[in-house]
Amino acid sequence: MIVSQLNRADGIQPMNDIILAIETSCDETSAAVIRGGKHILSNVVSSQIEIHERYGGVVPEIASRKHVESITLIIEQAVKESGLTLRDMSAIAVTQGPGLVGALLVGIVAAKSLSMALDIPLIGTHHIAGHIYANELEHDIVYPCMALVVSGGHTELVLMEKEGEFQVVGRTRDDAVGEAYDKVARALRLPYPGGPHIDKLAIEAENTIVLPRAWLEADSYDFSFSGLKSAVLAVINQHRMKGLVLDEAALARGFQESVTEVLVTKALRAVRHYGAKQLLLCGGVAANRGLRKALAAKCDAEKIPLLVPSHVLCTDNAAMIGAAAYLKLKRSQFTDLDMKGDPGFSLESWSVDKG
Repeated sequence: MIVSQLNRADGIQPMNDIILAIETSCDETSAAVIRGGKHILSNVVSSQIEIHERYGGVVPEIASRKHVESITLIIEQAVKESGLTLRDMSAIAVTQGPGLVGALLVGIVAAKSLSMALDIPLIGTHHIAGHIYANELEHDIVYPCMALVVSGGHTELVLMEKEGEFQVVGRTRDDAVGEAYDKVARALRLPYPGGPHIDKLAIEAENTIVLPRAWLEADSYDFSFSGLKSAVLAVINQHRMKGLVLDEAALARGFQESVTEVLVTKALRAVRHYGAKQLLLCGGVAANRGLRKALAAKCDAEKIPLLVPSHVLCTDNAAMIGAAAYLKLKRSQFTDLDMKGDPGFSLESWSVDKG
């Protein structure tokens, strides 16, 4: 077990750029070993989707319990698959927030224990910084750049003028994109998580039910999807009250086109306004085929380089946490052992120290 690997032999020093990363912010238990912030030596992810599917969403208490049951095994597997041992690690990184506080706590306790036992630094890491720097695992990021973060809990436009410096220039005022997808899927009685099912229906649709776009103020980079969700529910209720057969695929396509048009338009406008050299797509909804296709087409037309992680790096995983944590490791910016899980953790506050 892990305890048998904790005692570092005399004279053996860890490699100076190896991070053991842990991610337990929601319903994936993950551990990874990352070298130099770019090279994945292992990335083990245990998903709880099948468990939460029966409830139509993540149940925080169940998520935390499952993290407790699997965290040790996942860490052991990640270390084994990396071909290294715990003695080779130079730092322990863990998601500090945002996320479910009980779920975060499981990973944080594991990370603190390893940090103390191995006598190596602890790096509390921002979850959204992880999603953004998942791109660093497969691409070269050029600054200044703009990140479009789309996930179950977040929809943000983040400007990065320099490496590790984050400025949120736009955010959702209500539902995040992934949350809106799940609510629409639930209204259509589709399984959880709803995003992939809506995406599949939309791509296969032959017709479109046109839905409104929420542009907000003319100069705003913020987003709003609660009104769109209400418009979808109105269409469903109208068909049911009138006894009409609803073309669910057409509705899914209309919903996805509305979401995509707003996201793409605002993201490209932000790129132009701030003089960004690249656009980074990040987060779980970055796996959405409709969004990827629309964004790629617009970026290609405007000759804006678009970076998108592979599907396995879009969803929550520890490799992305290791990639972001490397920003702090190479600057020797470490976290005290009194760190607590922070569900409202500010991305801008996690920026690397300037100077």
